[in-house]
Amino acid sequence: MTQALLAVRNLSVDFYTARGTVHAVRNVSWSVDRGETLAILGESGSGKSVSASAVMNLLDIPPAEVVSGEVMFEGKDLLKVSYEEHRALNGKRIAMIFQDPLGHLNPVYTVGWQIIEMMTAHGRPLEMARARALELVTRVGLPEPEKALRKYPHEFSGGQRQRLMIAMALMLKPDILIADEPTTALDVTIQAEVLTLLKELQAETGMGLVLITHDLGVVAEIADRVIVMNEGEIVERGTAREVYHNPQHPYTRKLIGAAPGKGEIKQPAKEAPVLLKVTDLAKTYGNFTALNGVSFSLARGQSLAVVGESGSGKSTLARTILRLEKADSGKALWKGRDLITMPARELLGVRRDIQMVFQDPTQSLNPRMSVYQLISEAWDIHRLMPDRKARRARVAELLEQVGLLPEHAHRYPHQFSGGQRQRIAIARALAFEPELIICDEAVSALDVSVQAQVMALLDGLREKLGISYLFIAHDLGVVRDFADMVLVMKSGEIVERGPTEQVFNAPRHPYTQKLLAANLDPDPDVQAQRRLAAATPA
Repeated sequence: MTQALLAVRNLSVDFYTARGTVHAVRNVSWSVDRGETLAILGESGSGKSVSASAVMNLLDIPPAEVVSGEVMFEGKDLLKVSYEEHRALNGKRIAMIFQDPLGHLNPVYTVGWQIIEMMTAHGRPLEMARARALELVTRVGLPEPEKALRKYPHEFSGGQRQRLMIAMALMLKPDILIADEPTTALDVTIQAEVLTLLKELQAETGMGLVLITHDLGVVAEIADRVIVMNEGEIVERGTAREVYHNPQHPYTRKLIGAAPGKGEIKQPAKEAPVLLKVTDLAKTYGNFTALNGVSFSLARGQSLAVVGESGSGKSTLARTILRLEKADSGKALWKGRDLITMPARELLGVRRDIQMVFQDPTQSLNPRMSVYQLISEAWDIHRLMPDRKARRARVAELLEQVGLLPEHAHRYPHQFSGGQRQRIAIARALAFEPELIICDEAVSALDVSVQAQVMALLDGLREKLGISYLFIAHDLGVVRDFADMVLVMKSGEIVERGPTEQVFNAPRHPYTQKLLAANLDPDPDVQAQRRLAAATPA
């Protein structure tokens, strides 16, 4: 461990809160060598991101305190160096890709300015910085890279913003890259391209990669070694193959057992009344066509998945149906009434029946409101459940349903990890027991065991209450296990549709075939075979 490029030794981090001390990280040790990829696997709140933040000196102290430990880099303990020394290292020698791109991109500057600043702040000439920015934005797969550099963060989808964060972190070819859920918001084809890019850069520079993730497919594709964390402690460690095929700890076995994409494919529901019928929906932004004549119908109790690459129009479709974006043309009939032209007062009543879980919980949860206020706010708007005791009980029940604790009702969004914030957003959507829930990447930020728990909850509500889902996702394993019908979108159009079994087992369109081929398997042996097959000429 003394020869490692970066070594964390016996690290313990506490957080002091009004309700007591939280032992976020307890006696954690790990290392990463030059050219090696170490995956830190575990559930949301297990301490993965806290230990990485300690390396980068990004913990808020207080309420955090590093109780013990060392972080050794080139003979120096990074926990003891000055702020100026850390600032010189961060970005240049040790870089980080953050889980929440919107929270780490400045909304008032163009993304090009922000990426270029990474180099100029460390003394690189402006022209060199511009050329490097254009090169990386092209390599991470953004369309029209020169135009992309002149845009602002809000002009990109969630997946595109994550790609920008990756480009920013790689600007100075760091010795160590800490990637905190770097592919969570990415569709499968871009995920495959980004992982390939990271491996190529490792080969070029000898960069050590610390990969924080809950995605077993990503671990199988790129990790050399794995450590598994639970409740702030390391419970298992080994090679990716050892951990997957011979897990020793019950928690590791639980994670592997919850991996999506291995269950029985659902069959389409029998005849049921149509709740939502969308016809020729169109939406443009300047010269960009986001939706081009989209048509489909959704029946009661049906789970209709919408898949496609980032920027294909999936989120725009959801937002246009809900009137969060104004459609250029087309209809969206809810029980025969057109949501697109419905008066605002009538639409308010319909919103009780249609709820949405947004892709980015940091953006959709008011930071000034407690979890209790966030979940119960809609009851005030619609003048429901006046009994305060009943409200508290219902909020506690909803939190438990999504894998949180009743006492979490008194906390605020910033006190939770990204995955935990998404669970809060799901609990808020379930508060009305609506007839339709539109899930825009609702489970993409959740670790596999909580993801399985939430999906089982949503599926149970469908069977019990007849709830329908418009399920937007890039994780094809989750779609395969949950949906009974699938729409595939590309460039604002539906290119394939059909029952889940047909789309997954006999895809007709080349684009669908491409998506399925890029999907990662959690078994390292299967992934190795796929890599070999892809590299072998036909």
